[in-house]
Amino acid sequence: MSPDPRILLLRGVNVGAHRKLPMADLREILAGLGLVDVRTHIQSGNAVFRDPQGREELGTLISQAIGARFAFTPESLVLDLPAFETVLEANPFAGEDPGKVSIGFLASPSTVSVDVLEELAVGDERCALTPAAFYLHAPAGIGRSKLAAQAERKLAVAMTVRNARVAQAIATLAQEL
Repeated sequence: MSPDPRILLLRGVNVGAHRKLPMADLREILAGLGLVDVRTHIQSGNAVFRDPQGREELGTLISQAIGARFAFTPESLVLDLPAFETVLEANPFAGEDPGKVSIGFLASPSTVSVDVLEELAVGDERCALTPAAFYLHAPAGIGRSKLAAQAERKLAVAMTVRNARVAQAIATLAQEL
């Protein structure tokens, strides 16, 4: 029986002129760690694969392997497919334009109340929080959103953000493995 699909979300790669990580190199690094069926999605550090060894600390191993080859060590969040799908299913803004909905995948649960975040919302922005994710519906876009800019600091936990359209595409890619 083949191991269950896993999903890798790298934080802060290929954003601007720094921290460049070609996806071909990422696939090579992941295969070098013994991962199989490796596939990437767009250029922002999203990958799906199977880990025949079922390692728990895979995120740390991936970060270290990237750091050994490149001049930076990105944070790596690895989720199994059911956990990733649970985050998508819990999206309270699923009926909205997925390009205007951001999902912040949390490295660990935040102890902060969503009320602290809601205070930063302007206009028609709305947000929600679960132990695994921060959800933001920003109809005007996240580029100028004070809430988007300060959410991670307010939550006091690391997170990596994908818009809902990209997150669904990653889930579909993993489901196809």
